[in-house]
Amino acid sequence: MSDEIKRIGRELVYRGAILSVYKDCVEFPNGNTADWDFIHHDGAAAVVPVMEDGRILMVRQYRNALDRETLEIPAGKLDAPDEPGLICSARELEEETGYRSENLEWLITLRTTVAFCNEKIEIYVAKDLILSHQRLDEGEYVDVKAYTMGELKEMIFTGKIEDSKTIAALLAYESKYL
Repeated sequence: MSDEIKRIGRELVYRGAILSVYKDCVEFPNGNTADWDFIHHDGAAAVVPVMEDGRILMVRQYRNALDRETLEIPAGKLDAPDEPGLICSARELEEETGYRSENLEWLITLRTTVAFCNEKIEIYVAKDLILSHQRLDEGEYVDVKAYTMGELKEMIFTGKIEDSKTIAALLAYESKYL
């Protein structure tokens, strides 16, 4: 079906620090056209940091879009569109939690909102954590705490954790490793 639908126009509407917004015009096989919103994102990586006792390190941080704090796995945008997710996830692990790891393994890749955005997040599992120190960005403040998988699942299924990458990552981790 996609061979029959073609983009016939793309107009940049806004360019921000982490995304660009476009107005696309697409044409259908019957000749009709439609305008669609498209958000370009260079990509991100995230990590499920597993402590020796099995607890998972989580970060609590303010999210402007929701105007509140959320509980999430550590994550961040790629420094460049071609940066490997493994490198980004290792960097974000240390920046946000104060731990590093030389034992990172790919878990899953997500496309967060396929209806209008091309954001891709590669998610890794970090084991054998080594205490280092946080290296937060200037505009970043996070609180780090370890939780059991049982505690995290309870928060997912009671609506206290709503972040899609975190939910997918934690349930994928449980399915693959526990």
